[in-house]
Amino acid sequence: MDIPTQITIRTKKLGVLIRDARLASRRTLDECAQAIGVTRGIFKAYEEGRRAPSLPELEILVYFLNLPIDHFWSREAISDDPPPTEPLDLARLVGLRQRMIGALLRAERMNASISMKVLSQQTGISPSRLKAYELGERPIPLPELEGLLTVLGGQIETFFDESGPIGQWMIRQQAIKDFLDLPPELQEFVCKPVNRPYLELALKLSAMSTEKLRSVAEGLLDITL
Repeated sequence: MDIPTQITIRTKKLGVLIRDARLASRRTLDECAQAIGVTRGIFKAYEEGRRAPSLPELEILVYFLNLPIDHFWSREAISDDPPPTEPLDLARLVGLRQRMIGALLRAERMNASISMKVLSQQTGISPSRLKAYELGERPIPLPELEGLLTVLGGQIETFFDESGPIGQWMIRQQAIKDFLDLPPELQEFVCKPVNRPYLELALKLSAMSTEKLRSVAEGLLDITL
């Protein structure tokens, strides 16, 4: 399947997932549109698969709806709990993240040694549009970003926000998910205050080099023998 066709199909699927997420969170079109800084008509076009949001817009949306970003790459059910959001300037964050993603996209293209002309030919996206994407002057619809990264050999996960307030929130959400994926006996062990010294010891050991760990192990053997 060629990249333009992949982009079209992904845009349609993304629309279904966006609508599902909004309905599960009991939010209106107007509320979601305002949260990510677009008009009601544009957000409706996102849900109908006629247009697609950029990655920063999607990040703002998952923060606003209080759901994991991997919902848009899976079929897992999502929570319909009320989304507790902090008073952030979400519209400003979209613009900032868009410029960061443009810079990351340019870096990916340069690392892959692919010219803008060749990238345009392989993705069906005009050079002028690609230039606007790289300069952060225009939001990149998520399916197009995924298509570009397919050609460049990049991973969408490397574009996720990690340092900003929403990025930190997503990291905490992932940490909670990872904890819940642990076997029940490990969850119980971690939650007991009496076991905290063991966890702190494990943390220190994990930071040691292989040589240091080997030395510690040999010391323990000398003591026990």
